[in-house]
Amino acid sequence: MTKRTGPTNIHLKELIIELKKNSISYNSNFWKRIAEELSKPTRERRIVNLSKINRHTKENENIIVPGKVLASGDLDHKLTIAAWQFSEQALDKIKKANSKAVLITELVKENPKGKGIRIIG
Repeated sequence: MTKRTGPTNIHLKELIIELKKNSISYNSNFWKRIAEELSKPTRERRIVNLSKINRHTKENENIIVPGKVLASGDLDHKLTIAAWQFSEQALDKIKKANSKAVLITELVKENPKGKGIRIIG
């Protein structure tokens, strides 16, 4: 049995540390949960298509995907979507739908307590 080392991507490690610090300083279990989700191996991280996001969200909602957003499907309403990664086609479709795609670090700065954000995936 091999020892689990966690993510090897330096940027992901820094993000996880930032999320854990933020969860402690603002007493927010939300960011702690996102850090735990991102600490999983790549094959276990969430991968979500735009069609699923479109089905399970409402207009002007803030959502987070602790993984990757892919371009299958379309968006027909305005959203703010935060994720660890986006495919290039997904970014194009999000812009065409007048929605906003942000990285998780930006969402943490905008909303340090994690209120009003839904996890999709």
